[in-house]
Amino acid sequence: MTAIDTNLGPTEAAANRELRGTLLAEPTARLAERAAALRDRGHGELVTYSRKVFIPLTKLCRDVCGYCTFAETPRPRRNAFLAPADVLEIAKAGVAAGCHEALFTLGDKPELRYRAAREALARLGYDSTIAYLAAMCQRVLRETGLLPHVNPGVMSGADIALLRRHSVSQGLMLESSAERLCGPGEVHFGSPDKHPTARWATIRAAGEQRVPFTTGILIGIGETRGERLDALFALRDLHARYGHIQEIIVQNFRAKPGTRMASAAEPDLDELRWTIAAARLILGAEMNIQCPPNLSPGKAEELIAAGINDWGGVSPVTPDHVNPEAPWPHIDALAQAAARAGKLLMPRLAAYPAYCRNAESWMAPEIATRVRRAVDADGFARTDSWAPGTKAAPPDSTVAEPAHRPRCGTGDLDCILNRTMSGTGLAESEIAALFGARGGAFDAVCRAADALRQTSVGDVVHYVVNRNINYTNICTYRCQFCAFSKGRGRTQLRGRAYTLDLDEIARRAEEAWRRGATEVCLQGGIHPDYTGQTYLDICRTIRVAAPRLHIHAFSPLEVTHGAASLGVSVPAFLARLKDAGLDTLPGTAAEILDDEVRRVLCPDKLTTQEWLSVVEAAHQLGLRTTATIMFGHIDAPRHWARHLFAIRELQERTGGFTEFVPLPFVHMEAPIYLRGLARRGPTWRETLLMHAVARLALHPVIPHVQVSWVKMGERGAAACLASGADDLGGTLMNEIISRAAGADHGQELAPGRMEDLIRTAGRVPRQRTTLYGAVPAERREASFRAAPLGGISATQQAMGDAAIAEKGEGPPATGPA
Repeated sequence: MTAIDTNLGPTEAAANRELRGTLLAEPTARLAERAAALRDRGHGELVTYSRKVFIPLTKLCRDVCGYCTFAETPRPRRNAFLAPADVLEIAKAGVAAGCHEALFTLGDKPELRYRAAREALARLGYDSTIAYLAAMCQRVLRETGLLPHVNPGVMSGADIALLRRHSVSQGLMLESSAERLCGPGEVHFGSPDKHPTARWATIRAAGEQRVPFTTGILIGIGETRGERLDALFALRDLHARYGHIQEIIVQNFRAKPGTRMASAAEPDLDELRWTIAAARLILGAEMNIQCPPNLSPGKAEELIAAGINDWGGVSPVTPDHVNPEAPWPHIDALAQAAARAGKLLMPRLAAYPAYCRNAESWMAPEIATRVRRAVDADGFARTDSWAPGTKAAPPDSTVAEPAHRPRCGTGDLDCILNRTMSGTGLAESEIAALFGARGGAFDAVCRAADALRQTSVGDVVHYVVNRNINYTNICTYRCQFCAFSKGRGRTQLRGRAYTLDLDEIARRAEEAWRRGATEVCLQGGIHPDYTGQTYLDICRTIRVAAPRLHIHAFSPLEVTHGAASLGVSVPAFLARLKDAGLDTLPGTAAEILDDEVRRVLCPDKLTTQEWLSVVEAAHQLGLRTTATIMFGHIDAPRHWARHLFAIRELQERTGGFTEFVPLPFVHMEAPIYLRGLARRGPTWRETLLMHAVARLALHPVIPHVQVSWVKMGERGAAACLASGADDLGGTLMNEIISRAAGADHGQELAPGRMEDLIRTAGRVPRQRTTLYGAVPAERREASFRAAPLGGISATQQAMGDAAIAEKGEGPPATGPA
């Protein structure tokens, strides 16, 4: 009996009978081959694990299972529960060892059986084990940052709801759906919490509460193969209803001295592999199937071949308190076994990636925030502390895992890379597959991009001497990523509201020209008082002040605002800007060209199609633009792929993009990050891949890929130059936007330092104009003998110097807001 109503229709019931017959009739080797192929469809080359610390909150339990050595009875002078200090000591050891998960395991409701448990809880100030567990989860979470996963036994809906507030996931092994195992003489006799009805109720309640849930079966405790299949089919049906079962554990019974089953036969490897294969074939490609590696030492490759994709929690700190006789394998040994099986070992959190990517649906707000800050774009655990804009050192090596070659729907990695070399445009799915490259495949993508860069544009690295003029930070839009824009007064974010007048803009342009600049780049907030005439006046002012300075100005959002304020079409307004002196446009305000992301990130901004339409209109008028992407916040590889695909399609029509500029999200002061709703920028791997994949996906229609040294720092920029980039952008006499977001980089990188960086990377430096033309000798000479910036106005101090002062790098702002 399964103690759950499946309500299957006749067609599904017939399919189940057919599959059951196949599983019971076919040999293990054939089932395993099918299961492994199905697993590869859902998980590719990845095998995962959670780096955890094991916290046995109490070993008292009211159940008396015939195989268990974890449960104890009260003993004199032995604490019934771990004290809070002991819990935190174990958790802090886990943090020191690089763990992400705090696994709380404990006996089931000991206070219902033992007075010693009730008295111990009373001394601690709690009326139940669940209440104490919830309190310890909260303390571990807030004082160490480890994410709790709890296995407290049978729970009510109220118990689950309480623990959901302080844990990332929960679990309860079904073990078996065979009620007969609770009868006299059987393994679960005298263990009321092991009755299948009670366990089904808990698993179902977790689904109703939307909790990522771990469950599974224990094989070799007296059940038949048919009873195992009953349990697996019923778990599949329950998951189909709620979507909450994040993994199925197939655990093999191990006989332990001192138990009623000490002399019972353990299931052999063939039995374990058969059950794993059956679980995979019943539960499908996407389900996570786990088998504890310490219970089958030396058999990792055989278990992978049977269809698993996960090893569960592995601790570098604490033993497996449930199976203390079975030590954890070293993580390096698991990685080596995975490599021999053609797989790549990947760390995850206690909750699986699919649930981490949708944390707002599956987790309490505090937990969801911590999860977002701990994962990459795919939902796996971040493996380094680097983030864009920070001074944290990039990882020393780009490849830390064994090589592998992932497959996608259209073929393997080599096939995709060969197509990029030929200049054939890739499908969105192929671009997304490149973003999924890890381990040796990641290294292969970066090397291919670097080789393509060398053959297509050579070893020259360009840069432009320019000045940013951000003429106002007052903005009517409230983009969730932007720490630059302000209302009319001060805000809680760094800096003050300001507006530059035309005289100050002219002064800065003149000074830029004297210092060797060939370009001035202008962008600002959408000031409520600005009209299209404002932008026209800015262009004319600069044209008079510095007639030969290239005006690179106004994002598509500013262009749209200007056109609407004058009641003219976007093409007509662009023509007026061109007549007023505008030369090119920055392709900013793109963020992610996918409305699924834009609806959250910048809901009142241009849609994807509106942005593309403005840029296409500019190209048709002969106004060339850059193309940008701002990534690493709430987005995912599928969104990056759509963005690159859209950019390529437009470039194939117009040819108007000069270069592609990846802009990694700088998180520190971004509103969406401070509210706990975004990741902490892209990972190092993702950032290098963005430059590399852009080179591959946009070849040959966009020849130049630029790295933002403001976001990456000098070491990061050098790494991107080895991964497909060929341009360092501008020297940026003033940079405010990234600094407002919290970046440590951004003040001027003078031509001498630019060229030193490029030569150190083994490349050839060359100054350029905005349109990649040669720079006159007098411009280059002026840039190298430039005097320090002078005449900084109070209005500049109000934003730029205030940001610097708050970081302890300069004098405080003194000008008016």
